[in-house]
Order: sequence, then C-alpha cells, then structure tokens
Amino acid sequence: MTKPVGAQCNMKCSYCYYLEKESLLHSAPRIMDDVTLEIFIKNYIEAQNGGFAHFIWHGGESFMPGVDFYQKVVDLQYKYANRIEVINSIQTNGTLIDENWCRFLKDNNWLVGVSIDGPQTIHDTYRRNKSGEGTFSKVMKSIELLSRYGIEWNAMAVVNNLNVVKPDEFYDFFCQIGCRYLQFTPVVERITDSGRLASYNQSGILTAESVTPEHWGEFLCRVFDRWVCKDVGRIFVQLFDATLASWLGEAPGLCSMSAVCGHAGVMERNGDIYSCDHFVFPDYLLGNIHKDSLSEIMNGASQSQFANMKTGSLSSKCRQCGFLFACYGECPKNRFVIDSGERQNFLCEGYKKYFVHVRPYMEFMATEYLSNRAPANVMKWHESL
Repeated sequence: MTKPVGAQCNMKCSYCYYLEKESLLHSAPRIMDDVTLEIFIKNYIEAQNGGFAHFIWHGGESFMPGVDFYQKVVDLQYKYANRIEVINSIQTNGTLIDENWCRFLKDNNWLVGVSIDGPQTIHDTYRRNKSGEGTFSKVMKSIELLSRYGIEWNAMAVVNNLNVVKPDEFYDFFCQIGCRYLQFTPVVERITDSGRLASYNQSGILTAESVTPEHWGEFLCRVFDRWVCKDVGRIFVQLFDATLASWLGEAPGLCSMSAVCGHAGVMERNGDIYSCDHFVFPDYLLGNIHKDSLSEIMNGASQSQFANMKTGSLSSKCRQCGFLFACYGECPKNRFVIDSGERQNFLCEGYKKYFVHVRPYMEFMATEYLSNRAPANVMKWHESL
C-alpha cells in the first residue's frame, strides 16, 4: 500500500487513525518525489514472482497529488513492466473526482475504492472536510461520475457506533446506489493518556466511534441475512467472500482473516516502509527504500517476526475455538483484551456470533461450489428453511 502524500488529507474524519501519522513525516516533501517513485516502481515490479504486479495507492487522500503525478506512475510502470501485467487500485474519499480524473482512470483501467459510510445523516456525522462541512453530496456526485464513465468502483465503508446499529438501512443504501462490491471495516481504536492512538503494545480507552462486540456480531448477522436472501452472486461483500473461502479451505484474500499476515506493508511518501497500515508506529518501521531493496525489507527478519505474530500470539481460547480456521484471531491490532493472562481479540464474541449464524449457509454454498452448481441456489435453499 503506497501513500504518495502520506497522511495528508482534505478531510478530517473524526475516527481517522491516520491523520496523526503526519508527525512521523514532518521533514519529508509533501508529495513523493520522482526519485522515490521510480525506485519504488522498479523495486516493486522486480519483487513479483508471479505474472502481475498489483499497485495499491492510498492516503491520506490519494487524489491530492493530481493526475500528472499518476501519469508519471503509469509511464514508469510501462518502462519497467517488461512482460508483467500491471494492475492499479486507488482508494479515495471521493471529494476530488472530476471529468479529467475520470478520463485518466478509464483510459488506464484503474479500479477505484470510494469511502462512504452509508446514508447522508450517518456519513456526514463523521466524514467532514476541514471546514466542518459534510461530504456526502460530493461523494455521491463522484460515484455518479465514475458510473457514467464506466469505471469500476467499490465501496469502502467504515462501520462505527452509528451505522452498526442500523444494519438494514446500511446494506439497503449500498444496494440503492448500485454498489456491486462492498467492503466494510469496524472502528476499533483506543486513545492513550496523552491523547494519541494506542499501538499494539499500549493500553488505552476505546474511542466513542468504536463498535462493541455485541453490536458488531448483530450487524454482521443482519447484513448477511439481507444479502443471502436476494444478492448472492450479484453483490459481492468482501467479508462474506472471505468466510466462504475459509469454509472451502482456500486463502480468504483478507489479511485479517488469514493464518498469517505481513504481506500488506505500507510505504510513506519519503520511502519509509512499515509492517502494516495499522502499525505505522516507530516500533514497526522496517526500513527505507532508498537504503534497501523492497524484497530485502519485506523478507527480512523484522517483517517475518511481525507476520508470525498473528499465529504466535493466539490465546488458548482461540486455539481451541471451532472457528479458528475462519478468522485466526482476526487482526492482531484488536487483541488488547486480557483474559486469563492472554491477549484476546476485542471483537471475538461478535465474530463468533456471526460464524455460528452463517455456518449452515456456508456449508451449503461450499457444497454447491464444489459440485459446480450456481451459488444462487442458496436463495432457494434459504426460502425452504
């Protein structure tokens, strides 16, 4: 995950875990310079051992460098790609998209992730610009523009203390705006006594925007019920896809649900590389691309130790859980509850409720999949229950 402007953003979302990271880059250029960009693109392509290289551009607000910056990206990718297929994805808050952007995105076949939290009353509560104004209207205009140009987009929703208690309204909204690919992630953040976000090794108080395990579990079950009745094979929800993959014994494609993590490093605009987007703290700084190659950094001892932390720090309760195969203790950043002297995931009970609820559906869909039958059969099966 590459952050050309680091934590800089034209918005100030109240639950954002990244804005304070700007303090780590106070002396760096405000936009990734040409030298750093070229070293990264060359290194990243050379580090691939498959037939493609997938670049993920993120922020802060990733559209702030402008179209000209990303045209340089495309030119450099073409220069170093040789016979490797290059794929680009970019995540945005959706407030800066215009027709010029759309022409670039369409011409170069980029996938766009748009951050939107649901209906206007919910979205505008936390997702405001620096003047304190809601951003929903601008985001919706951007989605309409992307759709008009035929650009592939998916929705990235942050589930917070407000929309987590309105799962039906949440899911129906995304259906109504024509979303076919939906990702959502829960807010689970803690604040230290100094007022900064707590890292993995620090204690802290849960923020007001965070979800509770009970609400998270109910939210997942209700959204799943909404989806499974009418939208299997039509709308793709990342977590549900990952859950089904786990039931099939396949890689879930979602690092929080994988047995090991560590492949999703993040690079800041000055070339600093951290273990993970949620671990951009000094303790997890791996190196800088100006000093070492990307392969050396990502395959080094520090990142290997980080990757193994997910399984290595599993509690006894997790190891004995019948759903271990489906989440592997979820993201280590959420393992801050101390139970019998061991770290337990804060959202554990919510996920367990979800897995119990979806188990019969997953077993049915897994059987259908292995029998080469259409996934939509689950709808008829559900109706017969």
